[in-house]
Amino acid sequence: MQATLSPSTDASMTPRDRQLLAHVPYAQASVPEQYLRHIVDYQRKEQPGTILVDTDARYLYYVLPEGKAIRYGVAVGEEAMAFSGLARVGKMAEWPDWIPTAEIQARLGPYPARVSGGPANPLGARALYLYAGNKDTLYRIHGTNQPEYIGQAISSGCIRMRNEDVIDLFDRVKLGSMVVVLPPGQNAQAGVARGWRG
Repeated sequence: MQATLSPSTDASMTPRDRQLLAHVPYAQASVPEQYLRHIVDYQRKEQPGTILVDTDARYLYYVLPEGKAIRYGVAVGEEAMAFSGLARVGKMAEWPDWIPTAEIQARLGPYPARVSGGPANPLGARALYLYAGNKDTLYRIHGTNQPEYIGQAISSGCIRMRNEDVIDLFDRVKLGSMVVVLPPGQNAQAGVARGWRG
């Protein structure tokens, strides 16, 4: 069994986070153990501070020094809508507003033109906006108001995390950080060893 991080990492939650997450309008999901936050051995070549998303395994890795990474469970996009490739964190937001794209409105709507930030918002507690060059890809790594889908390919292309996990990740990431999203069929496990016991 892999070692989960201690609950003390939730110290990155602000008083506003605690207030908004204390009364969420959705059921507390029981996320399978393998999708909870773990520290694992990491033997790929990405530099510390890089985010790597393994879409097939439904994991996001935040690369640490000395061959370690924090592994988070995620929900990813359905295959036809998933982003893959290299991007950078071009913008970061706490409790962001959600502005549904015309495509999402047509496919899943109707939604209001703007949904204010808060626990009912589909973007959840934090959002990392992925940019290629200076252009917003419209893909995000963000929290969720549907934690029951962690570990599934369900979203419209974005990478969803439990709110407590995206808060933890947000606290570690810097603007401009590299993001590697593996395409379907490529698995990070080829370069990631078994987790350590601790």
